[in-house]
Amino acid sequence: MASHSSRQAAMPFIMITVLLDMMSIGIIAPVLPKLIGTFMASGASTSVGYGLAQAAFAVAQFFSAPVLGALSDRYGRRPVLLLGLFGMAINFFVTALATEFWMLLAVRIMGGAVCANIAVANAYVADITEPKDRAKNYGLLGAMFGVGFILGPVLGGLLGDHNVHWPFLLAGSLTLLNCVYGYFVLPESLPLDKRREFVLSRANPFTALANLRQLKGVEILLWVMGLSILAQFCLHTSWFLYTEFKFGWSPKDNGLSLFAVGMMAVLVQGGLLRQFQKFMPTDKLVRIGLVSSTIAFFAWGVVPEGWMMYVVIALNLFGFMVQPGLQSLISNSVDPTRQGESMGAVSSINSVAAVLGPLMGSPLLAVFSDLPQGDWRIGAPFYLCAAIQAVAAWLGLRYLGRHMSRQAAAAT
Repeated sequence: MASHSSRQAAMPFIMITVLLDMMSIGIIAPVLPKLIGTFMASGASTSVGYGLAQAAFAVAQFFSAPVLGALSDRYGRRPVLLLGLFGMAINFFVTALATEFWMLLAVRIMGGAVCANIAVANAYVADITEPKDRAKNYGLLGAMFGVGFILGPVLGGLLGDHNVHWPFLLAGSLTLLNCVYGYFVLPESLPLDKRREFVLSRANPFTALANLRQLKGVEILLWVMGLSILAQFCLHTSWFLYTEFKFGWSPKDNGLSLFAVGMMAVLVQGGLLRQFQKFMPTDKLVRIGLVSSTIAFFAWGVVPEGWMMYVVIALNLFGFMVQPGLQSLISNSVDPTRQGESMGAVSSINSVAAVLGPLMGSPLLAVFSDLPQGDWRIGAPFYLCAAIQAVAAWLGLRYLGRHMSRQAAAAT
């Protein structure tokens, strides 16, 4: 365990790392589709290109994240974290300077391959924190995660309205400064006696997916979680170009919409969820949220005016409770000795959804990209999201209804 002085120096740095990491990702989110559009001849090709860029990053991260995690177990958290920060800074700078789409695609693959900052940051916190304080410190990381994704899109949208390259230069500068600061300040958290040899078989990303079959009793909840996450990634990939094609939104408009989503997430998950849980069980909140999300996906696709997107965001209050509620139900449904396994399963599902979402949503949007603004058919990716979420809702309602009935009968 690191010394007290090291912990004092390290925890603020890790918080800043997560904040700047999410700010950097948020800064480029509203303008990446616009930049890709400068290399393309039509809206359809822009949509397909954006999907490929997102999928390329996710595929590279899917294969590299377990390897980087295993390397951090062998050589320590510090070098892997600094490597990730330096690699992401180069990724942002080269993206800003790219003159061909293949250059941008190549650098997205490189960025995904070296970036495991969030996972390594979580491991670092576990190294330097006593067990009784981990929940509090992970909560602080979650807060930094939310704040970064609230501030980043607004800043990126405002800069992107002036020059599509400026947000990438800013994101690269912030990440590089964080890397330099960490080089001089960040101590190593993993002692030599707690390190283990690097074994490639342990770094196989398919191992965690294969272990999903071993989590008996929560298979349906994992399916519900997986389908919900897939719908979310499909939505994220389609949002920026959809709002541009249908409403003529600029990067600033998209940045403001992400700000609204981030504020709702912080408001609900940071406070309202706990208040609702005082008088309503988690399983009921999840069931309501699954139905609410299904309706919201369809509504986002069919609304004729841009301002109505904000109305749907606000009305989808219970939808923001689905992910934390499902994670809680899964965690409470497995044996205490299998908590890491269950959360690893959720992480694996996230990785797969991050790959499939862009490959499903973007090509579908490309089919309808040339229709006139306001046409309801442009919302096709959102109707697909609604269909995926509807399947998740059907599975969740059936499973949770029966499960709760069995629990009530057993209690009686």
